[in-house]
Amino acid sequence: MAYFLAFSGNMVLGFELLTCIKVLVTLFAAVLFLQSGADKVLDWSGNRSYISGIFGKTIFRPFVPVLLPTISLLEVASGLFSIAGSVVLLADGSETLAVTGLVLGAISILLLFTGLRIAKDYGAAAGITPYFIFFVLALALFAL
Repeated sequence: MAYFLAFSGNMVLGFELLTCIKVLVTLFAAVLFLQSGADKVLDWSGNRSYISGIFGKTIFRPFVPVLLPTISLLEVASGLFSIAGSVVLLADGSETLAVTGLVLGAISILLLFTGLRIAKDYGAAAGITPYFIFFVLALALFAL
């Protein structure tokens, strides 16, 4: 009986199923980027060493001091917009913050992918490709 109270037709806990899916993908983005951003902030020197090692032999070498803060800012912004977007989606159905978070997330992944390809770290680039696909599909969901 409780199952039917929580899930009936296209409704889940009083929300449309499509809204619930949008909230879930937005929360996934929030977790992904808030954790990644927090990791960069909490282990700044380790992440700077990693990025310096990857880009030390590329045209990006002089820009390493700017790359880490830039990607960190993008990731944290994506996470914050995504978490706020999830709340607003449930509160009033507005999608602007959620879509902003997802777009910033897609840009972050695209920048990381580009850097990894230039650094010829093809395995790591391939490893983040599913995240980019996720973001494209998530944005397509919001376009429905």
